[in-house]
Amino acid sequence: MGIYLNPGNDAFRETLNSEIYVDKSGLIAFTNRVAMTEQKYLCVSRPRRFGKSVTAKMLAAYYDRSCDSGSIFDKLLISGNDSYERYLNSSYVLYLDIAWFHMTSAGTEGVADVLQREVIAELREAFPGILGDTVKSLPVALAKISETIGEKFVIIIDEWDCLFREARYDEKQQEEYINLLRGLFKSAPSGRFVKLAYMTGILPIKKYGTQSALNNFNEFTMVNPGILAEYTGFTESEVRELCRRYHMDFDEARQWYDGYHFRRTRAVYSPRSVVEAMLNREYGNYWTGTETYEALKLYINMDFDGLKDAVVRMLGGGRCRINSQRFQNDMTSIKSRDDVLTLLVHLGYLAYEDQTQEVYIPNREVAGEFENAIEDEGWEHVAQAIRESGELLEATLRGDADAVARRLDQIHAMNTSVLSYNNELSLSCVITIAYYSARKDYTLIREMPSGKGFADIAFLPRKHSDKPAMLVELKWDQTAEGALKQIKEKNYVGALGDCREILLIGINYDRKDKNHQCVIERWETNHL
Repeated sequence: MGIYLNPGNDAFRETLNSEIYVDKSGLIAFTNRVAMTEQKYLCVSRPRRFGKSVTAKMLAAYYDRSCDSGSIFDKLLISGNDSYERYLNSSYVLYLDIAWFHMTSAGTEGVADVLQREVIAELREAFPGILGDTVKSLPVALAKISETIGEKFVIIIDEWDCLFREARYDEKQQEEYINLLRGLFKSAPSGRFVKLAYMTGILPIKKYGTQSALNNFNEFTMVNPGILAEYTGFTESEVRELCRRYHMDFDEARQWYDGYHFRRTRAVYSPRSVVEAMLNREYGNYWTGTETYEALKLYINMDFDGLKDAVVRMLGGGRCRINSQRFQNDMTSIKSRDDVLTLLVHLGYLAYEDQTQEVYIPNREVAGEFENAIEDEGWEHVAQAIRESGELLEATLRGDADAVARRLDQIHAMNTSVLSYNNELSLSCVITIAYYSARKDYTLIREMPSGKGFADIAFLPRKHSDKPAMLVELKWDQTAEGALKQIKEKNYVGALGDCREILLIGINYDRKDKNHQCVIERWETNHL
C-alpha cells in the first residue's frame, strides 16, 4: 500500500466502525457498469458534509488490488450485484486528495507541480525501471506504466475543485491544474491508461465560455444528479430507519433536514446533520455549524438586480425561477442574480427543482443560516420583522385583527426598499415573513389545494402542538371580508381534515392608501 497508489481499505474500515453507517455501496454497481467504457469519466459534486469523501474512500477500498476487502463488502448491498466479484480488488488505484496537495504546496510551486512530483516519486518505487529521471509529467508516467504492465488505473480525485474555492483568484495555478486534468483525462493517450475516473467536489467542472474544461465527463450535480440522485444524501426510508433505531421523531427530522428534492428521489436529507442529530439525540443546526455564515452573507449582499427580492421571497417560503446554465462553475465569475443563486444551490444553501427550474430554501436548518446572514448590511428591517414575528402570531391567535393589520403596515413601511408589493404573490411572501416564527409550531403550505380551489396560505399545527390551524386568504385592492367569504364559499376548511379548531384570516392590501385590512374568525368543527 502507498500514500497515493493503492491506499488500501483502512480509511473505509474506520467509516464502517462508526456507530452510524448508511450503506451506499449500491453506487459501485453503477461505477462497475461504466468502467472500461466511454462513460467511465464521472464527476460528482455535492455540498460539504454530504459524504463525498466517504464515497471516494469506499471506491478506493473496493477496487484496490493491494488489499482483500471481501470481509468488508460481503456484508454490504453491492455483494448481491452480478459485477461484484469481477471488480472486487481488481485494479491499481490512484487516490488524490487535492486539498492535501493545496495544503502542502508552498513557495513558487503550485499544486499541479507538487502533485506530479510526489505521485511520480511513488510510482517509480512501485514500478521500478519503467520511469526515467526525465519523466516529470504524471499523464506521461501513467501512459508508460500502463503500456509496460498492460493494466489500466482507477483514478479517484477527492475535492477536485479545491483550487477554485481556496485559491479562487490564482488564475495561473488554476490553469496549470486544469491542464494537468486534461492530460490525465482528455488527451489521446489517457483512454489507454484510465479504467475509471471518479472526481468529487462542491462545484461542477469549470466552464470556459459554454464548454466544460473536461467535457468528456458525465456530471452529477445538485442541479441535476441524474441516476445518482439516491446517493446525493440520505433518502427518506434511510432516515425513517435511523429515527426508529434512535427513538427520534421522524416528522421533526423532515422539518430540519429534508428539502433537497430531485426527479428520481423526492426526498434527500443532509447526511452529516441527520447523523449528528441521532448521536446527540437532539435536533439542531449541525451541517451549517461546520462553516461560518459569512460565506452566505457575502453572496446574498452582492449588488445584482432582483437578488434581494429573491432572497426575501424564499425566506417567506416562496420559490424563484433561475437560469442555471450560464453559471461558470467557479466562485469569481459571478455576473448576475442567477449566478449567485446557482452557486448557492451547489453550496447546499438552496435546493433546485429541475422540472420548474426554481430554487428555494430547503429546510429549517438552512433557513437558520439565512436568518444569521441578514442580521445587518441592509437587511436590518427584514431581520427585525422575523424577530418580532412572534408578536404577530400572538395577536392572530387572540383574534386581534386590528393589531395584525397595524403590524403588517409597520413591516411594509420599514421594508419598502426590499419588500416591494407588485401583486398578491409579493403580498404572500411578506405575510409569510411576518409569520416567520409560526414555523416552529406549524407546517406552512402555500396554495394548499381544496375542493374548489387553492387557499393562499395554510398553517397546519405540527404534531404535539395545541394551537389552532390557520387559513389565510389574501386580496389586492378588494376587501378582507371578501377574502373571508371566499374561504367559506370554496370550503377551504374541508381540506384540513379533522382539525378541531381553525382560524379563518382574510387580509387585503389597499394599494392607494397603502394600508392592510384584516378580519379573523374562529371556526369550530361543529360548523362543518
